[in-house]
Amino acid sequence: MMTTSTVLNNVDIETVGGLIQAIETDPAKAQTTWAAHVTWKGAFASEARIRTFEPSKSDEPPALGGGDTAPNPVEQLLGALGNCLAVGYAANATVAGIELKALRVDVKGDLDLHVFLGLKDGHAGFDSITATVTIDSDAPAEQIEELHAKVQASSPVGHTLQNAVPVDVRLG
Repeated sequence: MMTTSTVLNNVDIETVGGLIQAIETDPAKAQTTWAAHVTWKGAFASEARIRTFEPSKSDEPPALGGGDTAPNPVEQLLGALGNCLAVGYAANATVAGIELKALRVDVKGDLDLHVFLGLKDGHAGFDSITATVTIDSDAPAEQIEELHAKVQASSPVGHTLQNAVPVDVRLG
């Protein structure tokens, strides 16, 4: 009797396949809403509550007047991109049958503080973000290139950062 593994890269292939099938059957299931609830904790510290997880803390480094008790929001944004890419590589590699031995995503961004500090008007966000992906796999280079292209084409956080997304900040 032959058994087939349903786990690759610690990803349950049946679960991923089930989600894909459910969305193909009922496209409305693809529409999701995500939320975070942030509470200020004094000075430049805050915490985000997401679902039922422990709060994710945020603070600024001392050079920006913070207590340096947690990553700051722009560092968390870089981390969110790196984490989203890692999920994309793991999911797409698994679906393609590519075994990953190791995966690392190094993300950095350049930001000018002039606008944030009120010293001039303009763009307050990152001027550029670079993500360098290192993959250890026995898969042929062509397969890794295909995987890389697929992940770039399907990363929700990557697409959010690359394209203008309406942001509506309201007083409640």
